[in-house]
Amino acid sequence: MAFAALDAARQAAGRRGAQRPGWRPPGVSPRELRSRRRRWSGPGPDDRDPQPLGRVLERLTRERGWRSRLANGTVFGEWASLVGAEIAEHARPVSLRNGELTVQADSTAWATQLRLLQGQLIGKIAAGVGAGVVKRIRINGPVRPDWRHGRRYIAGRGPRDTYG
Repeated sequence: MAFAALDAARQAAGRRGAQRPGWRPPGVSPRELRSRRRRWSGPGPDDRDPQPLGRVLERLTRERGWRSRLANGTVFGEWASLVGAEIAEHARPVSLRNGELTVQADSTAWATQLRLLQGQLIGKIAAGVGAGVVKRIRINGPVRPDWRHGRRYIAGRGPRDTYG
């Protein structure tokens, strides 16, 4: 009875594709089978060793071509540290396309000041993110309110008594 159970287990394992110890595929020499086995990396550094996360992410971004997108995101995410807290308080980045950064200023005075500092801002951003990410800065002042709502409107400047 025990032999029958062992034989049934062997047949079931054969149907599942399980292999018994010492089994090798037909036509494969023991030497070739040993060379297929896992080799340990040894005491020296190897690609299979655990890597620091920063190194792995750097290699992944380089291989996938994500560097430019990450640099663009860094300009928006690190805006205050790149240009300084005072400028970041009165201006914010809106878009970055083809090396042209569009910045929205709080007031016309800040827009004028940023236009004067444009070269220095490009230098600060290049130092923080990398050269060539931002080649030109377009600075926009505040946007006036739009009084046109809907398809029909009356021509004119809008209500003037509320603004003095």
